[in-house]
Amino acid sequence: MTIEAPTLVEDEALTIPEQGRYIQWTPVVAGAFAATAFGFILVTFGVTIGLGVSSASPTWRDASAALSLLSGLYLILQAIVSFGLGGYIAGRVRRGVVATNATEREARDGLHGLTAWALAVLLGATLAGIVSAATVNRLSSSATLGNRTAAEPLLSYELDRLFRAPRRAGNADMTGERAEAGRILMTSSSHSGVAADDRTYLVQQVQALTGLPAGDSERRVDQAIANAKTAIGHARRSTVILAFSLAAATLLGAISAWAAAVAGGRHRDGEPLPAWMAFADRFEPRKTAVP
Repeated sequence: MTIEAPTLVEDEALTIPEQGRYIQWTPVVAGAFAATAFGFILVTFGVTIGLGVSSASPTWRDASAALSLLSGLYLILQAIVSFGLGGYIAGRVRRGVVATNATEREARDGLHGLTAWALAVLLGATLAGIVSAATVNRLSSSATLGNRTAAEPLLSYELDRLFRAPRRAGNADMTGERAEAGRILMTSSSHSGVAADDRTYLVQQVQALTGLPAGDSERRVDQAIANAKTAIGHARRSTVILAFSLAAATLLGAISAWAAAVAGGRHRDGEPLPAWMAFADRFEPRKTAVP
């Protein structure tokens, strides 16, 4: 009597190395790099066409709330697309595990997509930090060369209008006065607003430096305070929209990366999409058997 060897021994032996490595880093790194690169391209394109949340248009003072919200929506959509691409690559490139059920394969594929998302977020944060550091260094150099104040560039236009005079000595240095006026104008967005003594001091400074009458100096100071409050409110609104958009984009990007990785794993194994993902199949007409 001949006894045949079990056929599952070979398959089980082949799955031991794969089961020992739950995370395959090559697909994760590939998906993370793809998501970061594609996301950088989309963000750069959005900023170019005026859909940057922090600066919605070249004349950001005239940007409406609708444009800021549209910029935030674009940030969310580009995160879904870019992280979805990275998750799909991570799931599609990952080597499948033999002798595991569909639920386990889906969990592993989704985990690879989620890991690629996390790595892409870290890469994007590092890239943003490098760009921000370069911008800060450039602004610091400009501030040193151009005698900018702490309130600039946010209130640079208000400070220019505040101390504008038809005639002034060419070597007149107003760095100290502009810095002090900028700090006073920054308090216009506080709960109590600009204090009465600060307003009186600004009127005296404007009158002394520009030669305007007392009435004109008061009107100029009041206009500068109102404009500064509006500018600070606009900057604060843009910051809130940016923070909310980043949080929503990051969270939805994780969901997109997980779902795309599951879809990539299904395509890798030649299987149909799961029921919760195959929306298109529900609308396709069913074929009837021909007798």
